[in-house]
Amino acid sequence: MKLSRGAIALYVGLVFASGVVLGVFGDRLYSASTVNANRPRNPEEFRKKMVAEYQQRLKLTDQQVATLNSVMDETRARVEEARQKMRPTYDKIHQEQSEKFRAFLSPDQQREYDRMLQERKERQKQTGRPGPGI
Repeated sequence: MKLSRGAIALYVGLVFASGVVLGVFGDRLYSASTVNANRPRNPEEFRKKMVAEYQQRLKLTDQQVATLNSVMDETRARVEEARQKMRPTYDKIHQEQSEKFRAFLSPDQQREYDRMLQERKERQKQTGRPGPGI
């Protein structure tokens, strides 16, 4: 069976189009993982990066950088104060959530859930940050 020129052109066009689609998706996938990989890992790294960007793009003077750092210190203190005030409320909400979870779990599941909570607490102590859902 011989293919007509139109059929050959259609197949070549489909192969080309599928290459374009795969290329676009591959680029997006690569770009998404690349962007996430460069994210600062802690507040200090984030702050240094932010101050450097402000300094470069806004062409801040040394005095302005000092003032920026002062404002950021004040803001951090206020946010931490607000966080500490809200901590009892957060803890109560999470305790209620845990109790609701335990209510529908079997005894074996409850023991495993308790182990999971303990592991999360240990990770939180090591990293200083709550895990997902907390």
